[in-house]
Amino acid sequence: MVEPVDTDTRGIVHPWAGLRKFSLDRFPPSPAVARFVDRYWLVRWNLPEGETYDQHVLVHPVVNVVFDPVGGVATVTGVQRNRFTRVLAGRGGALGVMFRPAGFRPLLGRPMSTITGTVLPLADVRPELLAAAPYGEPDERTVRKLDELLAELVPAGRQPSELTTEWAERAATDDELRRVDDLADAVGVGVRALQRAFNDHVGIGPKFVLRRYRLYQAAERAARDEHVDWHTLAADLGYADQAHLTREFTAALGTSPARYAASRPQP
Repeated sequence: MVEPVDTDTRGIVHPWAGLRKFSLDRFPPSPAVARFVDRYWLVRWNLPEGETYDQHVLVHPVVNVVFDPVGGVATVTGVQRNRFTRVLAGRGGALGVMFRPAGFRPLLGRPMSTITGTVLPLADVRPELLAAAPYGEPDERTVRKLDELLAELVPAGRQPSELTTEWAERAATDDELRRVDDLADAVGVGVRALQRAFNDHVGIGPKFVLRRYRLYQAAERAARDEHVDWHTLAADLGYADQAHLTREFTAALGTSPARYAASRPQP
């Protein structure tokens, strides 16, 4: 089930401010495509003349295919280690395909680590998908067309990367898994085999995936709870101490957990 942004703002830095400037809709893929794609997302904005807004994003450790009519480009974005900033101005929108972890590996046809940290023209990777490129502001019809194209491209048989998808999604959702050793034991493989699979199929190591989703949990708590016990939360998320969580949170989101929480408007 695709969660609406009302209940899942993971990756959107300062969502309480950003969602006043843009709308974000999410759509599920068809069953055949859902083996590889998590969701389609459609962001739209309409700012007054002369106004701009910098939206920071800490993206999921997955591939996104993005159609950006404003910039006139269509891109494949590999796993990104750092947050990025999109400057919104005027009226516009963008359509994205958020793949599941390792979900883009069958379409790329080579190790995902070869595109980690890069943004490539879609024309250089899967030009067939350009047929869905919107000529104006994207809408739900574009989503349906894109899903139909992907349904023709995804392989019918089970792929080796699909097992890695299951492992990565377990890392994202199982709070008991705090270290790479924990994940390896849970899925029944050795640490080195796990690391090789993640680097090949996901594009980043399992430690990064575990940490990224724990940071999401910390940011979601800060965005939604009036009072956060950071010492307890750090322990719950598997950090050695509160200072460790503070360092990683600040490096990833650009501000400390306490300041992040304090910047949220009070009800």
